[in-house]
Amino acid sequence: MKKTHRFKPVEPLTDFAKAESKLLKHWYKSGIIDKYLHRNDQVKKTFSFLDGPITANNPMGVHHGWGRTYKDLWQRYYNMRGLRQRFQNGFDAQGLWVEVEVEKELGFKNKKDIERYGVAKFVDQCKARVAKFSKIQTEQSQRLGYFMDWDNSYFTHSDQNNYMIWHFLKVCHENGWLYKGKESVPWCPRCQTAISQHEMLTEDYQEVTHQSIYLALPIRGKKNEYLLIWTTTPWTIPANIAVAVDKTLDYALVKVGKYQYWVAAAVVERVFGPSKHKIVKKLKGSKLDGLRYSGPFDDLPAVKTVARKNPKTFHHVVVTINRILPISTTEGTGLVHTAVSAGTEDFKLGQKLGLPMVPIIADNADYLEDLGFLSGQNAKKHPEIVLDYLAILSKKPGQHWVYKIGNYRHRYPGCWRCKTELVWKVTDEWYIAMDKPSKLKGQNSKLTLRERMKKVAKRINWIPEFGLDRELDWLTNMRDWLISKKNRYWGLCLPIWECASCGHFEVLGSKAELKKRAVTGWKEFEGLSPHKPQIDKIKIKCGQCSQIVSRIEPVGNPWLDAGIVSFSTIARNNKGKPLYLSDRASWKNWFPADFITESFPGQFKNWFYSLIAMSAVLENTNPYQTVLGFATLLAEDGRPMHKSSGNSIEFNEAADKIGVDIMRWLYCRQNPTANLLFGYAVAAKVKRGFHLILWNSYRFFANYASLEKWSQSKVSPTDFSVLDRWLLSRLSHTQEGVEQSLNDYNSSRATKYLEDFVTDLSTWYIRRSRHRIGPNAKSSSDKNTCYFILHLALVSLCKLLAPFIPFMTDRIYTNLTGQESVHLADWPKFEKKWQDKNLEQAMQLLRQITEKGHRQRKQNSLQLRQPLSQLTISGHPNKLPDKIIYLLRDELNVKHISWGKKSGQLTVSLKTTLTPELKAEGQARELIREIQAARKKANTRLDEKITVKLPSWPKEFASEIKQKTLARKLIKGPSLQIIRK
Repeated sequence: MKKTHRFKPVEPLTDFAKAESKLLKHWYKSGIIDKYLHRNDQVKKTFSFLDGPITANNPMGVHHGWGRTYKDLWQRYYNMRGLRQRFQNGFDAQGLWVEVEVEKELGFKNKKDIERYGVAKFVDQCKARVAKFSKIQTEQSQRLGYFMDWDNSYFTHSDQNNYMIWHFLKVCHENGWLYKGKESVPWCPRCQTAISQHEMLTEDYQEVTHQSIYLALPIRGKKNEYLLIWTTTPWTIPANIAVAVDKTLDYALVKVGKYQYWVAAAVVERVFGPSKHKIVKKLKGSKLDGLRYSGPFDDLPAVKTVARKNPKTFHHVVVTINRILPISTTEGTGLVHTAVSAGTEDFKLGQKLGLPMVPIIADNADYLEDLGFLSGQNAKKHPEIVLDYLAILSKKPGQHWVYKIGNYRHRYPGCWRCKTELVWKVTDEWYIAMDKPSKLKGQNSKLTLRERMKKVAKRINWIPEFGLDRELDWLTNMRDWLISKKNRYWGLCLPIWECASCGHFEVLGSKAELKKRAVTGWKEFEGLSPHKPQIDKIKIKCGQCSQIVSRIEPVGNPWLDAGIVSFSTIARNNKGKPLYLSDRASWKNWFPADFITESFPGQFKNWFYSLIAMSAVLENTNPYQTVLGFATLLAEDGRPMHKSSGNSIEFNEAADKIGVDIMRWLYCRQNPTANLLFGYAVAAKVKRGFHLILWNSYRFFANYASLEKWSQSKVSPTDFSVLDRWLLSRLSHTQEGVEQSLNDYNSSRATKYLEDFVTDLSTWYIRRSRHRIGPNAKSSSDKNTCYFILHLALVSLCKLLAPFIPFMTDRIYTNLTGQESVHLADWPKFEKKWQDKNLEQAMQLLRQITEKGHRQRKQNSLQLRQPLSQLTISGHPNKLPDKIIYLLRDELNVKHISWGKKSGQLTVSLKTTLTPELKAEGQARELIREIQAARKKANTRLDEKITVKLPSWPKEFASEIKQKTLARKLIKGPSLQIIRK
């Protein structure tokens, strides 16, 4: 015989966080999470989610919770829909971000400190940091209610991940896309490594003030005639090779005092001011081409050497190539200082025009030897050494170099990891070419990698839609992919062995190939991970000249680590090997991934990009079907969260203070295209406006159902009131809307459906049904129906809400059903037959009328408990159906309703004249309210009978007062008093 489930009474919910922590322990202790993870193991149909790995380097902040909530939301949804999944979390483990933090812990200032400490010990410290913070982040993610197979998380420093990148790079090499190139690149002088174009994040550009200089370069053979250039990086002036002009621009020779300066005609007023200057002549930029000039550092040994070797191309005016080095007249002078060794565009222009260069800085930004008094001094930290020198030089007879020096505030890039301001320097790095056709024969051999990636990007469903435009814009304008990082230690060891004798290089694509090619070092390496320093003991024989060859020094760009996960971690066989290389049929079950999600500000040129690049190379197809990008989390004051600003919130702090159900709802209800303002004031508003309404609706039902020992029984649809049918219609439409929204990866729209339904349930259905349940209900049949509808609605709500707010829903669901957990339940099916749009529209109109009526009552200072004789409605083409008109009478407490004109604006008019009978009824209702408040204060049970003392009461309403307050009798007394016996 089926045991009847009894509901437990429910207390007010005050401490969300404490309740969540208790339930979290229960989930893990009782095995519910394990059952959740494996409930669909035997199902054939899959939902493949690919986790973008979180950097295991620090505890989570509240901004991490946004993306991780999205990830959990859709995995929960599809788990309830019965699809098999992997539930595989990822940790980003290698790279500069970890190195920098370990250096801080050890008190290191530069890479020499690492080498003195020992590379092996340093790498072990990096591994230990990853282990420490991956454990912390796992615990924090569990606290978020994020259900994952935590024991099988992938790490990007794993052997399988590193060796899969080797395979990828070998394929790139076979296509002819891998090369070593010399270029002037962004460089961090603190980390002493290149910063790739992909890592130049917008958020790492900071508003800073630098000293800028208008520098006068004397034209050879001309007296007092100068080229006027402008730069915000005076440390690069010793590297100046040329001055670039636009051949189509008008240039003017401007006389100021005894000096004459060439500038773009469009900048004259801005540079020299409205007066005290005279335009001597104008000509096109093409006429300046070839003019020779002198520089202030021409006497430095390194500069002299370059000048002597390149007499025709040193210090002359060149015509720029606009797509390489565009010239603007909104700032500067229209003549561009060109330092080939100290700027990416400068370098490219120099290559195109055959210009020489003067390398000037070392890895730490110290000036190099052969630069005279500058040598050994730090170019970035001390730009004043150049400016002071120029100022002093200008004071000497016959010397004029400085027109003006002043502060200039602008956005300038910093290192994405340590925030040090960047410099530009020439270095040898390794690249993947974007614009070379493949050397391999095949269907797509004529396509460049850039073209392949664009085609792949177009096959993806981008949410928001502008994501595709952003990705294509990036793919159109990006340069070759810089994949190496010099002078670093903890990262992917690039599998490139380069011969010092003949320059030939080879790429090894697997551990097996490494073992086969090794001529020394294999025994020392065997059994260890492919990291520094142990891998560098392995030498191979050059395939071209047979010399013994070492691996190249740099480690790999960290976005290689995250981009390969479609192939390395998506699934593994029993031996831990990626299915991609061992069982492609099984791998295909999970590829391409159905869904990925990450914050989009930086990921268009990082993770989204690297996944596309690696899939385009290996499979020439899209690695994921749908990507959901979301904006940036800010403090509720609109500023970025920073400890220094005092507005940052740690994840643990927020979870302990407000609870994660509220945090998750904040994330889910946010439009992902807009920045999310997160803070305690915002959270409190959401708590009041949703969570407490939901909890109190459940509490209302559970307490009365518990009191009356109600148990679920069959109810005939013929017993449903119009209010019941309305709620069922609303529930069905809500279920349908939430389901479609989640299918569309639109959590914001889904939460709107749910918030609207919870509000309707509480403020309309329950409020209009209070008289139907409890000890004073008139009809036991109607009471049973109302309980049935409330139970059905709340249980369905729990299932719909479970992916969003897992803690509260489980507490409600288990009490209402007696089942083990809502997270083991199936997704609810909506009953189309319940839907009645006409009824919903009519009820919506009725509620609009009641709002207007309530507003009119307030304006006339008439309490709702005071009955009125008549309401007149005008301005709507349709009358309300008779079956719901009683709700309007009850809601506005009017005796009669009449209809006026059908056209015009919807208006309501209340007759406010009060008869003695109406006053008496109003007095009775006010007394009922006062007695109910007194009952609550006296802590009477919901079903407890009482005696009430009163000074007076309307005799004609005595029965109603007693019935609604559970009073045995009313007796005279000086004041209101509740007598319990």
